[in-house]
Amino acid sequence: MSESAFERIRDGLADALDFARGGRADDFRIHIPEVIDVRAIRRTIGLSQQKFAALYGIPAATLREWEQGRRVPDGAARAYLTVIRALPRETAIALRRAAASTSA
Repeated sequence: MSESAFERIRDGLADALDFARGGRADDFRIHIPEVIDVRAIRRTIGLSQQKFAALYGIPAATLREWEQGRRVPDGAARAYLTVIRALPRETAIALRRAAASTSA
């Protein structure tokens, strides 16, 4: 018998709570999209290409290539862009904190 939607949601919530309480991160799998609309992410955040590139540490030329379809972000870049899409402000803050701690 296949699992009901309720059971999948219940199990997902239980996994999320376990992770939040310090559960094992290696028990979780994430989905990284094969195709990601970089322009849509940038526009949703409301930044120019230059500002987006500078804020998130992406070379402006690379960002242009992605947006114009001449290049495709690799898996790590797609994962990073997925995080930016979900948590744009928090990602920028984390990058600022990391830069401050390495320059201190």
